[in-house]
Amino acid sequence: MTMTEPTFPDHAVLEVARLDVRPGETQAFEAAFADAQRIIASMPGYRWHQLQRCIEDDHRYLLLVSWERLEDHTEGFRGSPEYLEWRRLLHHFYDPFPMVEHYRQVDRP
Repeated sequence: MTMTEPTFPDHAVLEVARLDVRPGETQAFEAAFADAQRIIASMPGYRWHQLQRCIEDDHRYLLLVSWERLEDHTEGFRGSPEYLEWRRLLHHFYDPFPMVEHYRQVDRP
């Protein structure tokens, strides 16, 4: 089997959010996320996203979102009217509130 490397342009930004969902609410969170993901996918600068569930802590998730530019997330998405709907659908599930960081791919030789 050959592994292919995902395409990730040098300028692209990876948003990484660790989401701790209140115990007992993971099914409701996943259902709400299934609805909310259409919001983020419609935003300018959005490239792709993945929601991963932790094996060791089943109430912990990792949200990965690829953006063209940092500002597409921090200003465009977070400053949009659509973000209010995203927040309404998802933010009440989190405890504590998620830590969100942004990354760029390291240059390879």
